[in-house]
Amino acid sequence: MPNVTIFIPADRMPPDEALADLTEQCTELCTGILRAALENVHIVYVAVRHGRGHPAFAEIQYRLEPFRTPPVMERFMEGLDDTIKSNIGLTARIRCFGHAASSIHARN
Repeated sequence: MPNVTIFIPADRMPPDEALADLTEQCTELCTGILRAALENVHIVYVAVRHGRGHPAFAEIQYRLEPFRTPPVMERFMEGLDDTIKSNIGLTARIRCFGHAASSIHARN
């Protein structure tokens, strides 16, 4: 963890180069601000049929840690917001969900 999933309308999906840049910058936010180990960062893009609301949606699942305080998460979300806007030109609704280590059962 963290797992970053960004839902983008299929008809507005940016080219691979823009997604590669976005991936690199999201990785830097996760390893820098959230202090995640590189091998634990997962970033995926999902093409969707947009119905209503913001043109993009970002969902972040992360492990709760004492150093991931509300101000840290606010800084992360601000950086993610700026990164999404600058790379794909969309404003995303961003939601972060923290999970206690004892509640996470994972494999691979």
